[in-house]
Amino acid sequence: MTPTRRTGPDGPPAASLAVGVDVGGTSVRAGVVDADGQILDTCRAATAAGEAALEDTVSGMVGDLARRHPVAAVGLALAGFVAADRDHVRFAPHLPWRDAPVADRIGSRLGLPVVVEHDANAAALAERRFGAAAGASTVVFVALGTGIGAALLVDGALYRGAHGVAPELGHLRVVPDGRPCPCGKRGCWERYCSGTALATTALELLGADRSGSSVLAREAAADPARISGQRVAAAAREGDRVARRAVADLGRWLGEGLALVADVFDPELVVVGGGVSESAPLFLDDARAHYARVVTGAGHRPLARIRTAQLGDAAAVVGAAQLAREAVTGRA
Repeated sequence: MTPTRRTGPDGPPAASLAVGVDVGGTSVRAGVVDADGQILDTCRAATAAGEAALEDTVSGMVGDLARRHPVAAVGLALAGFVAADRDHVRFAPHLPWRDAPVADRIGSRLGLPVVVEHDANAAALAERRFGAAAGASTVVFVALGTGIGAALLVDGALYRGAHGVAPELGHLRVVPDGRPCPCGKRGCWERYCSGTALATTALELLGADRSGSSVLAREAAADPARISGQRVAAAAREGDRVARRAVADLGRWLGEGLALVADVFDPELVVVGGGVSESAPLFLDDARAHYARVVTGAGHRPLARIRTAQLGDAAAVVGAAQLAREAVTGRA
């Protein structure tokens, strides 16, 4: 998201501008968004540890943007269970909030109305209004990032479940007693299909590889922390053998998980977003093929279309801002 500024004396009215904030496990991104889904100005910071420090970060970023633009509301998108009141964060595996009135706290500091939404829900709504899911009715959105976020649209509307936490697809257990997950379980889908999983798989493969021919092997020997999902994807694009095996494993797990999702929801469209989707050319065709092979009734049922998100890593920011705008204006 490259900062641009278009507001001024003749710019859009304040009611048409909102700030969307994507609070991720690694970084916090905020943007001023207009009613057409265009981002006018942005800022980014590292995700702080602890509730108070994280709220300081978010409030400071939004305050800076609000001083430059006449914004009317703020939407926070984050990976976690959000209560029906859109104020409380019940639980966030990668963030410090537990049963916390986040919207009220931040809104009180900023003097602006604040709503909270699951980041995948926000991104899915943005893709439905402005991107890859436009016109589709039954859509599953899968965000591959630090973990997996997911959203379900039925007849174009979000499905939240009885308690507002559906669908937590990233925490479906796909490997009994598998890799430990920050949610407290073991073997969750996101432990095998995410940016974090890509790095974990690469390190496991490197541990079993004795050829020493991988560039990643030399980097891991110097500092294992350098082996991030982004680094593995870059090495795969450069032809590194171990990195390509790790990416292939991610593609297989994506196809496996999407087959489970199709068995339950039977969507017409799956949109794959999140930071890992930027490397989709490396794995998406393999994921589609694996999904088509293992879905129940393979060869005898229509398959969901699988597309990458059009809004990229801006989707949650755009969607959160749109939800905040709707909360203020009362219009969808």
